[in-house]
Amino acid sequence: MAANKESNGLGAPNDDIIQAVIFDMDGVLIDSEPIYFEIERSSFAHFGARVTDEEHHNYVGVTLESMWQQVLDRHQLTATLEEIFAYHQHNVMQTMLAHPNLTAMPSVERWLSWLHEQHVPIAVASSSPRALIDLIMDKTGLGQYFEVRMTGEEVTNGKPAPDIFLTTAEMIGASPSNCLVIEDSRNGVQAAKSAGMRCIGYRNPGSGNQDLSKADLQISSYDELWTLKDTLPFEGRLPSLSKFR
Repeated sequence: MAANKESNGLGAPNDDIIQAVIFDMDGVLIDSEPIYFEIERSSFAHFGARVTDEEHHNYVGVTLESMWQQVLDRHQLTATLEEIFAYHQHNVMQTMLAHPNLTAMPSVERWLSWLHEQHVPIAVASSSPRALIDLIMDKTGLGQYFEVRMTGEEVTNGKPAPDIFLTTAEMIGASPSNCLVIEDSRNGVQAAKSAGMRCIGYRNPGSGNQDLSKADLQISSYDELWTLKDTLPFEGRLPSLSKFR
């Protein structure tokens, strides 16, 4: 998973070390994207926006405000952004609060527990609003693992800009080059790579047809990632890195 030093000039040994892991939330920690798709399609219809599946998939990973600004502009909606955003955000919160099937992704807790045992700092960096992140963290029981929670509301530019990951790394106290990001969307992967971080692309069918080709490694489950844990270059380890170059 280490960067190819011959192509980018990274030479210091510490450049290979993973000191922190940053997780996206939706589609990575919880399979919530299908729920969001359903809510968003309801809201699109409410405001008269005929959004295609292809267009919809392009919004995965961006903030709600950014998504609705693009929808408003593209479909020339008559409602204001404030009206649309308020309606949709209320719709999301009420639906997620009442949803009976908000559960963590299979085997993710084993991975999170292992990272804690290895004393590897972890954080969640999501485009979702803080209130929604906290709600999901509480309902899934994953909140115990994440003291650092960064939202798209707290940075100037949302994904695919690198702001959210750079700010998260600063909060953790790790260099971007020593951070590993796990993302399920094209926008998220682009944000991680623009931040100078290594990235694992999580192939989640529920997140739509996402281009994860810029990720350093792609997986389809945490069980698959579990089999690779002893080869990942965490601090204090000296694994063989050749398969991740």
